Amino acid sequence: MYACPSTATRTAAALAAQAEDVCRHYLPAGKRQGRYWVVGDIDGSPGHSLIVRLRGPGKPGKFTDMATGDHGDLLDIIRRRSRCSSLAAALSEARSFLALPSRQAPAPPGPAKADPSGAALRLWRYCRPIDRTHAEAYLQARGIERCRFASLRFHPKLRYRDPGSSTQPEYPALVAAVTNRAGRLTGVLRTYLDPDRPAKADVQAPKKALGPVYGQAVRFGPANARPDPVLIVGEGIETVLSLLTAYPGVAGAAALSAGSLGAFIPPRGWRIAIARDAGRHGAAAADNLAKRCARNGIRFRVLAPALADFNEDLAAGGADAIRQRLGCTPRG
Repeated sequence: MYACPSTATRTAAALAAQAEDVCRHYLPAGKRQGRYWVVGDIDGSPGHSLIVRLRGPGKPGKFTDMATGDHGDLLDIIRRRSRCSSLAAALSEARSFLALPSRQAPAPPGPAKADPSGAALRLWRYCRPIDRTHAEAYLQARGIERCRFASLRFHPKLRYRDPGSSTQPEYPALVAAVTNRAGRLTGVLRTYLDPDRPAKADVQAPKKALGPVYGQAVRFGPANARPDPVLIVGEGIETVLSLLTAYPGVAGAAALSAGSLGAFIPPRGWRIAIARDAGRHGAAAADNLAKRCARNGIRFRVLAPALADFNEDLAAGGADAIRQRLGCTPRG
């Protein structure tokens, strides 16, 4: 029985309405057989023991493991396959898949809304969790230990379009969900990876955005999970994840560019740690966000790297070196 039945029940119903998409994403070793998705077990092994009802009669989204007698719904599958330690974490992962608003986040201030049926959302739904993928290996090769967040996924063969070439090769890719303050997906950032080693692909633009991303962010961690929470805000995904590796008790937001960092709207009720990059553009973006924090009475601190950015700092000296230089906590 779910601990928060109204939210969990609504989410489970939304998942059931997209049961086949959920199964294809979280149980990719299975296959459709009539009204069911058939796979080996809840861990996604090949086989025929576990069946998930895709459509009626009966309730779509319900599963039964014929070998063990275990049963449940798609939210249970997501919790198991994403290794979520709590129902709240499973709901967060499910909302990321569905691109539903986070129930704890405030509504966005502007009238513009993202189209949830756009290309970014379709791509996001065809990606799979980052766990034990080439994308996770890429981040770990950069010294990043904390990277299993619901906002990060992996695509094994994503087409790369180069306007100057007639070919469209495919590369594995790290795909990050860009969301507004309500938690609704507005776009994605694709980081194309070398298929043979944990590094960016050797292409002209290894990082490409799809959909509106300016002023939004890739968000990591729970929403207001503890009193007086800290939010680390920086430009790049690798920069923010490097600091989350050094400070695992805080949340993060990657704005993806200097201009977007300067336009980021800091949430009330948080202390903001602004992780700037080196150089005048990084300094200007951090100054713009610092001024916005000050105008809104939000406590903040600007964090400056020793090298070009905090991922270089992490690679050079490790998490301990970052903590020793910045202090035991990044808060102001």
